[in-house]
Amino acid sequence: MTRGCQHGNFSPRLDASASQTQRTGASVKMIRCAVKCGGQQQHVVVAARGDRRSPAIAAPPPATVRMPGRVLCCGMRSRGADLAGVEMAPGPQPQGGVSGLFRGPRSSPRYSRVRATVTVDPEDIPLEKVQAKSSGSVLPYVGVACLGAILFGYHLGVVNGALEYLAKDLGIAENAVLQGWVVSTTLAGATAGSFTGGALADKFGRTRTFILDAIPLAVGAFLSATAHDVRTMIIGRLLAGIGIGISSALVPLYISEISPTEIRGALGSVNQLFICIGILAALVAGLPLAGNPAWWRTMFGISIVPSILLALGMAVSPESPRWLFQQGKLSQAETAIKKLYGREKVAEVMYDLKAASQGSSEPDAGWLDLFSKRYWKVVSVGAAMFLFQQLAGINAVVYYSTSVFRSAGIASDVAASALVGAANVFGTMIASSLMDKQGRKSLLITSFSGMAASMLLLSLSFTWKALAPYSGPLAVAGTVLYVLSFALGAGPVPALLLPEIFASRIRAKAVALSLGMHWVSNFFIGLYFLSVVNKFGISTVYLGFASVCALAVVYIAGNVVETKGRSLEEIERALSSAS
Repeated sequence: MTRGCQHGNFSPRLDASASQTQRTGASVKMIRCAVKCGGQQQHVVVAARGDRRSPAIAAPPPATVRMPGRVLCCGMRSRGADLAGVEMAPGPQPQGGVSGLFRGPRSSPRYSRVRATVTVDPEDIPLEKVQAKSSGSVLPYVGVACLGAILFGYHLGVVNGALEYLAKDLGIAENAVLQGWVVSTTLAGATAGSFTGGALADKFGRTRTFILDAIPLAVGAFLSATAHDVRTMIIGRLLAGIGIGISSALVPLYISEISPTEIRGALGSVNQLFICIGILAALVAGLPLAGNPAWWRTMFGISIVPSILLALGMAVSPESPRWLFQQGKLSQAETAIKKLYGREKVAEVMYDLKAASQGSSEPDAGWLDLFSKRYWKVVSVGAAMFLFQQLAGINAVVYYSTSVFRSAGIASDVAASALVGAANVFGTMIASSLMDKQGRKSLLITSFSGMAASMLLLSLSFTWKALAPYSGPLAVAGTVLYVLSFALGAGPVPALLLPEIFASRIRAKAVALSLGMHWVSNFFIGLYFLSVVNKFGISTVYLGFASVCALAVVYIAGNVVETKGRSLEEIERALSSAS
């Protein structure tokens, strides 16, 4: 792309002198492109000299530029290549970007030689024109990480079917308080785990933290499966909660950091899909309980297997190249990139990482840095996303789905749960296919708008007398529509969006803080929800949820940025310049 013509001088990007270029023994690679200005079209041959992976991005070596008189020569934009020479001659027009124009002598068609120093501006690099096709695959490693998402959903859902039977075996069938502790200690553990997960990921790396996370997940499952008293059960549930809290922050973080830009949205939404699959797996695992009351122990014990597989899989998975680069482990980062994307993508990705870190040698941020003026706005957006997600009423709708379906004549609890779970999975699959086409922001707005309409329908179905004959079917329709709308955006997008909008030095801790808000709000909603319903009635509570959804639409429209089709480094630079 040509920016303009300048007669007899260089553009500000070129610092030229008349000295001759010295020949060197460095390897030279030729790049072909075209320059068009003033109606003339010239064929450009660029000799790229030196190592493409040279760390000296801010100060590339001098460039030799050769040009005929009255012909425009432009500084080439090349990803990761230090320009070493430009020679112009007539020819066809391949693609290429150009900037920094100057004109040679008017009177002579002979070539002139100048010595120029070229400074590469990362903001000006057209990514879509230079990306090499990847020969690697991140899918196996995303699949390994999603074992953490499956365990997340499974440990949340497994206690629902098993609680009645384990309460009889442990002697707490008449003690609602202790039963509540068996359920809520998982949420308390998840809150603690989500806050510590970010610090562990920054200190030990993403894959090592996954391996460490498998310990509380497996030990917690084992203690829960073998418990003969309520104390052991509570300890097991607490450890499992810590494990799912860590994985809730770690899975979306790792997936976002290893996923290619063009499919990062689709892969990021897979996290929510596998959480739904984990919940459905817990539902299916509870089917034999009616014929075998002791089956609840097997239900808890089953989750040991994916915990071990998670540790083994992460032992052979590549570390996040972004974390390795941030730690100064450049050769290991190149090895990880080669394993994830293929050898031909190494220079391109390393250039992105170097460009993003230009002029910054800051260490990882501390917790207090998240509340500084520099980062507070973007961190508050992340926390708000999860607060809106929980305050919009998803847990309340799922909790009341059984009674809603019974009012419509669906007496089977399993059938009701299966219908809600199927709507969740189906909606998440649709979101996965749309994430990189429609964008994150538009899906969030559509999702919360649909949730607000569904909540309004649910509220009216319980109170409007004119709808009384149809209240059952309307309530079922409202519930399914709500879950489907949630799965389209409010469910999968926040966990995907947060690692994208946070700067690399705060990413792990900021994601952990936002997930902490998720678990804290989840805990208090579960604690006080029934009391609020008993005091105000379910219809009024649903109306309140509809208001929260409408408020979320307004907030998202004004504060959330679109990240579709942009690399993490591009997003970071854009947000940094905006702040």
